[in-house]
Amino acid sequence: MSESDITREAIAGIEALIRPHVRRTPVIDIAGIDLGLSSGTLIFKLELLQHAGSFKTRGAFANLLTRAVPKVGVVAASGGNHGAAVAFAAERRGVPARIFVPSVSSPAKIARIRASGAALVIAGERYADALAASEAWQAQSGALAVHAFDQRETLLGQGTLGLELEQQSRLDTLLVAVGGGGLIGGIAAWYAGRINVIGVEPVASPTLTAALAAGRPVDAEAGGVAADSLAPRRVGALALPLVQRFVDRVLLVEDDAIRAAQQALWDKLRIVVEPGGAAAFAALLSGRYRPAQNERIGVVLSGGNTTAVDFAR
Repeated sequence: MSESDITREAIAGIEALIRPHVRRTPVIDIAGIDLGLSSGTLIFKLELLQHAGSFKTRGAFANLLTRAVPKVGVVAASGGNHGAAVAFAAERRGVPARIFVPSVSSPAKIARIRASGAALVIAGERYADALAASEAWQAQSGALAVHAFDQRETLLGQGTLGLELEQQSRLDTLLVAVGGGGLIGGIAAWYAGRINVIGVEPVASPTLTAALAAGRPVDAEAGGVAADSLAPRRVGALALPLVQRFVDRVLLVEDDAIRAAQQALWDKLRIVVEPGGAAAFAALLSGRYRPAQNERIGVVLSGGNTTAVDFAR
């Protein structure tokens, strides 16, 4: 298995397979000036409206529909969104699921996993801890492991977001948040250099930045406000060559910029996103990425699993 298996043709095949099981999430065009930018048009891809609240559902179904699932079911480690997606897909497919999450996982994501009927195990403080525990369980049980980002089927599933977005809107540039690299790797493989794809990750968890500097996946810091979705400690080995080949550059944003992006999306558009889901927009709002005149900039709002809004208050 290598990055050469992550092709436009393979992504298109997976898209046809998972289409009945995932939502075609909408896009919305916003004038940059409406969000305090001097120029450009923003095209938000509202993937927070996906089943289970994030893009991860695409990769989950890609795995469950193409790989043999034993009677014991599936196992996954997750900061939260991947676990919720695998639990949702497993429930729809009628197979058992056991999901390992770290203690940093948000209550909203834990609630989604439990609501889908999966067995939930909290293991350690960070994603790497949950992954180690899930691998031990997989070795003992024989369950099918569904990796959050470093798995061919996962990248192909996430790449369908790029295919879908290209059908919906013409873009010059696309900003994508980075954790383990599954989303940006799949999207980069789909566009294959035909637009500028730019990664965005928190200063507090620079997994891709560290890997690009080293020329290979290496351990990096794993903290910050988006630690439950963008802090796996190291980027995936399958995604990295795709990024090296097809991604223009990677930008780092501070936690304060991510929080400001969340607030702006709520204030201006009444869109509620989790910190990881707002990271790509944070690059624009903070000035880390400055759009050219008349540039059409896609921004993936990748997840909305948050307790930021409490309607009981």
